[in-house]
Amino acid sequence: MKIKSLDELIKLREDSIKKVNLRETGENAGDTIELMVGMATCGIAAGARETLQALMEAIQSNNLENVKLVQVGCLGFCHSEPTVQLNMPNQEPILYGNVDKETATRIVEEHILNGKMVDNHILIKSFDKA
Repeated sequence: MKIKSLDELIKLREDSIKKVNLRETGENAGDTIELMVGMATCGIAAGARETLQALMEAIQSNNLENVKLVQVGCLGFCHSEPTVQLNMPNQEPILYGNVDKETATRIVEEHILNGKMVDNHILIKSFDKA
């Protein structure tokens, strides 16, 4: 990609900063929704990079400023990689498995935006609080 003007460079910089903010801190800390993508070797081999990219694109295209996208290590479900844990305020975490690009988009559009879980990909609906 060739950058042909200062405006294009500024736009590219702004887009990159938004992506970094999304991955590091989320936009709003109070009611932040957190998406954790398993990016250990098993996850990457199963397509977690594409899953991460699809989540990022879905978050941006829906202008979700309260969603934090985080890369984590192994979530312990190598047989169901790529895995994504969704943490929503005041709700039990949901662990999704076999999350390809299409499923990643569905998690954002169906679960985060409309409150409907993507049932056929749920591994765990709640976690023991030890």
